[in-house]
Amino acid sequence: MSFRKMNNLKLASIIELANLLAKQNEFREILRIVPQRAGEILKAKSTLILMINPRTHKTIKTVFKETQEDNLTSYHVVRTYFSGWAIDHNSGFYSEDFQQDDRFKKELFKGLDIKSVMCSLLRVEGIIIGTLLLIDREDGTLFDKSDFEFLENLSTVVSPFLRNTQKIEDYFIQQKIPGQALLNKYKVCGLLGKSKAFQELLRTVDAAANSDARVLLQGKSGTGKELIARAIHNYSARNTEKFIAVDCGAIPEHLIESELFGHTKGAFTGAVNERKGLFEETNNGTLFLDEIANLPMELQAKLLRVLQEGEIRPLGSNTTRKVNVRVISASSEPLKELVDKRRFREDLFYRLMVFPINIPLLEERKEDIPILANHFLVKFAGEQHKKTERFHEEIIDFMKRHEWSGNIRELENFIERLVTLAPQNAKQIDSSLLPSEYQKELKNIRISNKQDQKTKSLAEALSDQEKQIMKQVLTDNDWNQSAAAKVLGIHESTLRYKMQKYKIKRSQ
Repeated sequence: MSFRKMNNLKLASIIELANLLAKQNEFREILRIVPQRAGEILKAKSTLILMINPRTHKTIKTVFKETQEDNLTSYHVVRTYFSGWAIDHNSGFYSEDFQQDDRFKKELFKGLDIKSVMCSLLRVEGIIIGTLLLIDREDGTLFDKSDFEFLENLSTVVSPFLRNTQKIEDYFIQQKIPGQALLNKYKVCGLLGKSKAFQELLRTVDAAANSDARVLLQGKSGTGKELIARAIHNYSARNTEKFIAVDCGAIPEHLIESELFGHTKGAFTGAVNERKGLFEETNNGTLFLDEIANLPMELQAKLLRVLQEGEIRPLGSNTTRKVNVRVISASSEPLKELVDKRRFREDLFYRLMVFPINIPLLEERKEDIPILANHFLVKFAGEQHKKTERFHEEIIDFMKRHEWSGNIRELENFIERLVTLAPQNAKQIDSSLLPSEYQKELKNIRISNKQDQKTKSLAEALSDQEKQIMKQVLTDNDWNQSAAAKVLGIHESTLRYKMQKYKIKRSQ
């Protein structure tokens, strides 16, 4: 298929992708963007980039995987076999239903819950550097020939951006990218955590801040989308200009056009003065459109024009005005699903989805709960002029086990409530302050803990108890090991030995 015959939307998406990759200086982010965009456009369940070891040219490795499922056995077979086949035959591979494909022995792939596969080669100057592999469609339909031809064209465009030999070698020698500097950088923006999922999020946020591309934040309510949008703005080249956030679902439908694009005097009843819209107010800055799925279809068309032409027309005016605004949009519902249901414009979706970032649930980063909880504790204790400064271990355990359907926002409200219930001079929040609706859940956790304890030997139980006591004494003494050793009645060297034995470390 020639580029001329290609669907206009798909062609536009390839051009957008090439422009975005051209601005990237972070190889890891290029590896993330390519499979994510390919999977979004072709509606694949899974998209993988596999690269050939540039040093030996003998091994191939998955360096990035964007997938909804994790059927490890099936995926290992498919990625190994079909990538190897494509490289050996020096040709891309496509099969609507490889279970019935005459090119392979019958029942060769029996038992694999996978049907449709496409694999294109990534080439630079005629040399194969890897493959781009797509597995199955989300809706259960099969890939067709036009999908494969599009994938081949996309691979041709993205291959030059994936030729960084040194960076590819890093994946084969398993070098890790240090993350502490990144954690410290975004801590000042209120983004707190240390889990693997959180660090991956920060890397994408940092890459977004280093570009001027439109960003689409997708994540459930309470995951911190506005905080992330502000962080991207604060570390972007536009950080000296305005950042304005607007909730598209909080503005009455009959006012939202005026709110975004402004109006002239007399444009409607009550318009007694000319008024600038948010796009003009944020000129040269960043406009954050939260819950963008709530925009009426008519407004979606007008927003599309702004993104395409860089100009607005105020309500009641016959003239247009140029604006230079970076748009960061967000949705708590997957926009792609809304497109499929015809509740959101497909062309606008592709314009917004230049740099998509999926924000993990709090459930996916439970390791960060104590960090977030202690941050909120300090915040609300200060606001309420109380002396509370720590949680009892049982409350920490409860928070890590509780299902936070409202994510970080729900956790924050929970901590504020606990601080409000705490006595003025209480230094610790314990289970007695837990509201009544949580007491049953706490009781079940205690029963579960007792059952777990019964399965441990006496030595294990005593070790656990010793570890908890040591952690508490260290915390109470601000991790001064000399002072803690005196309280525990042991030598400081013994304390250090036991800290190493139990892997006790001060939280960052």
